[in-house]
Amino acid sequence: MSKARHLTGVERTFEENEIIVSKTDLKGRIEYANDVFLRVSGYRESELLGQPHSIIRHPEMPRCVFKLLWDTIGVGGEIFAYVNNCAKNGDNYWVFAHVTASYGKDGTINGYHSSRRVPNPLALEKVKPLYARLLEEEQRFQNRKDGMNSASELFGHIVSKQGLDYERLVFSLQTL
Repeated sequence: MSKARHLTGVERTFEENEIIVSKTDLKGRIEYANDVFLRVSGYRESELLGQPHSIIRHPEMPRCVFKLLWDTIGVGGEIFAYVNNCAKNGDNYWVFAHVTASYGKDGTINGYHSSRRVPNPLALEKVKPLYARLLEEEQRFQNRKDGMNSASELFGHIVSKQGLDYERLVFSLQTL
């Protein structure tokens, strides 16, 4: 779980030709972080390895998005998602993440792999208010799980109202 930290309000970026890469075990503990991940997050490799990937979770990121992510990759699916991360010093950085399961020789899932690119700024103009609405829904509930479930329902309703499934909606935003 990410530690409470002072948010700076400063947004970090990285180059369009760069990819942030990480690999985790089945419980989401970081097993690998590339140099771009280390630089952008502000962590040293020794601070990340063995830690839950949520160490970089930004507190303004709706939990229901991570629920969708884990529900999808946990059964071997892949997902693309916009994610707001929090650097070690409290800066934030947005990514367009592609997360997939990794498989062992026996064909079973043995971990997860994530590649993150710079998101389309026009897409973020749509994503930021959506995530703020989902976070507001989550925070209406005293019980965090109830809030996450209610926001998940709201998220599903918003996506279906667009006449698209989640994946098509995400890609329609990325190509704005």
